[in-house]
Amino acid sequence: MYKIDSDIEYNNIVQNILENEEFNKIKKIEHHGISRFDHSLKVSYYAYRVAKFLKLDYYEVARGGLLHDFFLSSENRSFGNKFISTFNHPKKAVEKAQEQFSISEKEYDMIRTHMFPVNLAIPRYAESWVVNLVDKVIGSGEFLKKFGYKLSYAVNLYVIFLLNSIK
Repeated sequence: MYKIDSDIEYNNIVQNILENEEFNKIKKIEHHGISRFDHSLKVSYYAYRVAKFLKLDYYEVARGGLLHDFFLSSENRSFGNKFISTFNHPKKAVEKAQEQFSISEKEYDMIRTHMFPVNLAIPRYAESWVVNLVDKVIGSGEFLKKFGYKLSYAVNLYVIFLLNSIK
């Protein structure tokens, strides 16, 4: 990952979250082919850098980005439960973050709205939009890395089918 370990300012901001025993349980939960912890750390760090560049509240972005997927779930969930979680996990993440940490209104909004437009909760702050968009970019990259070969296979089959139907 991009210099996360050597970014002292970032690590000072998120240190209490990274040391939290309950938060560290997400290291064991798969998310887009990596752990939910690694995904959250990437979203947090890159959103922090974007917010810092844009002169936004990068402190809260670092924290909100790290907590955006902070909820516990069984590794053996059915496809249906995983699908439903797409829509209800922001609420679970907010509840878990509030249970473990003191979060600000902005951090609450970042966590609650990070799934917009899949969820209809619209981000209220520029910082929330940053977390939302960085999450989409990173999640898409992780998803393509995990399932890209299947997508490529499907496209190839479609092209073969299309070419054969033209003959």
